[in-house]
Amino acid sequence: MKKISSILASLVFLSATFYLPAAHSADLKFSGPGGKIHGADISRWQHPNNKKINFVKMREAGIDFVMIKASDSRDDADQLAVKYLKTDRNGAQEAGIHTGFYHYAILPNVTTKAAIERDARVQAQKVIWRIGSIGGFNELDLPYALDIENTCIQLNSNKTCKKYATRTNATLWSKTFLKTLKEKTGRTPLIYSSPHFLENSLKRDKELAKYPLWIAQYTIDPAKPGAKPNVKSGGCFVHSWTTSQCSANWTVWQYTSCGIAPKYGVPGSRLDLNVFGGTLEKFESLLTGSWIPDAADEMPHNESSTITVTSYSATTSNKKVTINVDVKRPDNSPVVTGSVKYVFSELNLSIPTVTQTISRETSGTWKISIDGTPAGNWLGSVLFTDASGTHSEVSTPLDFTVLQGAAPTPSPTKKPAVKPPVDGCKNQIKN
Repeated sequence: MKKISSILASLVFLSATFYLPAAHSADLKFSGPGGKIHGADISRWQHPNNKKINFVKMREAGIDFVMIKASDSRDDADQLAVKYLKTDRNGAQEAGIHTGFYHYAILPNVTTKAAIERDARVQAQKVIWRIGSIGGFNELDLPYALDIENTCIQLNSNKTCKKYATRTNATLWSKTFLKTLKEKTGRTPLIYSSPHFLENSLKRDKELAKYPLWIAQYTIDPAKPGAKPNVKSGGCFVHSWTTSQCSANWTVWQYTSCGIAPKYGVPGSRLDLNVFGGTLEKFESLLTGSWIPDAADEMPHNESSTITVTSYSATTSNKKVTINVDVKRPDNSPVVTGSVKYVFSELNLSIPTVTQTISRETSGTWKISIDGTPAGNWLGSVLFTDASGTHSEVSTPLDFTVLQGAAPTPSPTKKPAVKPPVDGCKNQIKN
């Protein structure tokens, strides 16, 4: 969550009046469990083999709103979100379905207040450009949502988490992101997460609690009288949205990830389903406040970039070469999209076969780890590229010397453990 060219490279702004909505909030069906407003959320996973979603069938099945993944902190996943954004939004709205959007967040591997806030503002800028690329918000658009469900900021080589953001830092980042988005667009964004994450990974915070909560908790059937999310054995989860009655002040509840996809015109077998927790008037309140981008909000195209190697380490052939890189915009702020890699020069007698691992530390800052570099004097450069076309390609020369290291001790071959199959839909609601 294969590399796909982004359509953002040739951005064309659409008028906010381009869409011809087929329905208004007064036409809501209230066909969800318990007579609630019913919704779904989709991403590129609902387009297996590039198949399209039948939004007319989705509407006929009673879906009143759909939350569309529109952006991601990671460039590869972000490009996949962009691929389907416009067609999904157009198709849903033409079928009379309200559309909202969400951004999947990866937190930065930094610890200072200024660096955390800077990264949050940069990721919010990506969202602002993304809204601008579809012409801003129209009368069938719900607000954007921050999808925060992971505080891992550094991985081990086996992809397990090595380091997590503190609750204080995760809370600061979330508040900064949400505030930036609200101030720019005039619409109050939602925050999406599980009650377990909210309790254990974010601090209780009055400012955070002002943002509507989209809560994810399965195995509880909203159709049953008195059913509600945020419950656990022996009480409730305690976080910023927990009320004095030990429930959660939620706005949207994702109650299953096992909806019967074909029933709603969605390719595949599974679909996330949601209910809206309120009245028609409360739903309509989320639709207020229009925002149309102006020239200053247009995503740059091939904007000039500067690249700096802030430090590097190259010692022996049995150790990794590490390179730390910063890439900035003309105003000295971090680039919003793109990534880096090390390129060995053709002037070398041979090009070594190595493994490069690129770790995003924070917006515009990466760490390159190169494994398997043979002993020798190596010529090359660090290259920044941006598949979205937002920032220009730029490189800087970097030569280094690697000495011969001790031969690695071969590790005994282990047979991979065979894990029993897991039923991801066990105990979930299958509507």
